Amino acid sequence: MAGHSQFKNIMHRKGAQDAKRARAFAKIIREITVSARQGLPDPNANPRLRAAVIAARQANMPKDTVERAIKKASGEGGTEDYVARRYEGYGPGGVAIIVEALTDNLNRTASDVRSLFSKHGGALGESNAVSFMFDRLGVIRYPAAAADAEAMLEAAIEAGAENVESGEGGHEVTCAPEDLFAVRDALAARFGDPEEAKLDWRPKTTAPVDEEQAASVLKLIDALEDLDDVQAVFANFEVSDAVLAKLSA
Repeated sequence: MAGHSQFKNIMHRKGAQDAKRARAFAKIIREITVSARQGLPDPNANPRLRAAVIAARQANMPKDTVERAIKKASGEGGTEDYVARRYEGYGPGGVAIIVEALTDNLNRTASDVRSLFSKHGGALGESNAVSFMFDRLGVIRYPAAAADAEAMLEAAIEAGAENVESGEGGHEVTCAPEDLFAVRDALAARFGDPEEAKLDWRPKTTAPVDEEQAASVLKLIDALEDLDDVQAVFANFEVSDAVLAKLSA
């Protein structure tokens, strides 16, 4: 199982915990805040904000919480000024890791990320240290019941997507980053809102790791994801399903 696929397992494992749910809410609210400030506060006229609102709904965030976040970002009591930053480095076993953050304190975030890399046997690198090892993609996911494979493929091609993978686990549509919102909206008009629509870093090649290295990598990823400023973590490690199951138990 490749690294980018394992984060669903990690998120499911974390999602069962109330503390993790609260932290996920905080990350979504931060994305809503930035999206609303960079564009119009109307989700229908702001594709990035609409994506954040959909993510909030799928995370079962109360509607009034979403509305308050938008109002606050629009100037009604909002004071936070978040900046997007990407950090890149290597984890145990030479695994390439990309960390995306939204922060109101660059010094704090850089220090926290660097400290975690060092603590867990990794090293934070310079800008673009590992991103060349990944492809930047738009990713849209639907449950298998949303459509049959042929209908999804046809709709995705018409919408301008690059690829569709369908199976028992659902449909994954990929597209160029700049086409994400247009493809998502076209598919939503036909199949309803997707389970997920986001920009992803997909590894071009993977780094095989053994059980010990995998455990260390997962601990580092967990620690990074627990930082309030971190929105997403991507890595290129590859580990067997048996090892992953053992570590996730």
